[in-house]
Amino acid sequence: MRDARKGHCVETVFGSLWKYTKGGVQSISVNPKHYAFSNVFEVVSQSKPYERVAVGKNLKYVLEAVRSEGESPWYAADHDEAALIMDGEVEVHLIQPDKPAVPLGKEGAVKLAGEPKGKKMGWMKIRRGHLALLPKGAAYQFRGAAPGVVLLQSMQGDCTVEKWAQICQLR
Repeated sequence: MRDARKGHCVETVFGSLWKYTKGGVQSISVNPKHYAFSNVFEVVSQSKPYERVAVGKNLKYVLEAVRSEGESPWYAADHDEAALIMDGEVEVHLIQPDKPAVPLGKEGAVKLAGEPKGKKMGWMKIRRGHLALLPKGAAYQFRGAAPGVVLLQSMQGDCTVEKWAQICQLR
């Protein structure tokens, strides 16, 4: 794509789990210590499968970077969540449990003891750039044949792992 204002070409480059450039903060007139910056691909490259590492936080809401590889545990939440596939391909299997799997008002995802009994709602095969809704109360499991990257939007909860000191550029 040509940037007509500057007369040169602009190239869009997409990262992946296997090829990314470590990012950083470019401070113009403020102290970069007031910002935190992390790269989801770098975070996931150092994570265990299905470890939900917080990479963004706004009050009680979090963005969790997840390495999808193999089958995840079953999860459920008492609120909607969203999964954006950043790299790879993932199946999301959904079940509507016969009885609530999460206490009412509980924030964040809850890891279930196993596959819950209930009505199978189906499954989605989602690839890079696809967004999947994980409905309130539904149990879900991710299945990835090869390593991939999922960015989950949720509320901070018991499954959220915070590694701010390890993943953020502080200066």
